[in-house]
Amino acid sequence: MLLGISGSLRAESTNRKLIRAAAHQYGVPFIEADIRFPLYDGDEEREKGVPAEVQALADQIAGAEAVVISTPEYNQSLSGSLKNALDWISRTEGKPWAGKPVALMSAASGRAGGARGNYALRLAMTPFRTRLLSMDVLVADARNQFDEEGCFISERYESQMADLMAALKLEVARGA
Repeated sequence: MLLGISGSLRAESTNRKLIRAAAHQYGVPFIEADIRFPLYDGDEEREKGVPAEVQALADQIAGAEAVVISTPEYNQSLSGSLKNALDWISRTEGKPWAGKPVALMSAASGRAGGARGNYALRLAMTPFRTRLLSMDVLVADARNQFDEEGCFISERYESQMADLMAALKLEVARGA
């Protein structure tokens, strides 16, 4: 099973379209994560523990053969909702990210396709000790890169995604 995490909460965001395009290329059952978590608060965690929805995502990460994460670029960084989800997951037991093959991508309005947000995401993932792929997909002018069905209109991005998902499959096989 492939798990997709979008750093955008909007139902039809280009980053959701991007993880769905990845799932289509990858070709196995796909689960789209829900990261609508309360803001991390250590006092709240001490009083109530890790929220059930956070533990559910940690379990999905642990059970997935691979994870794809797509972030928008907000103020030259990853989205707050995605960073909050990563912070919460870091508080769960069992290190669900450890050794997990992970591919990163970004869709943004600008010419760089969210490169700074994607780089910030790469830095945020470092402590988890995943098997993070060195390549990524950065979709520039993202609102104009998908058709009504959510498919790429550009062969360039379709090809880049195919290459990224092939690399992710190889990384999964390498760890099997």
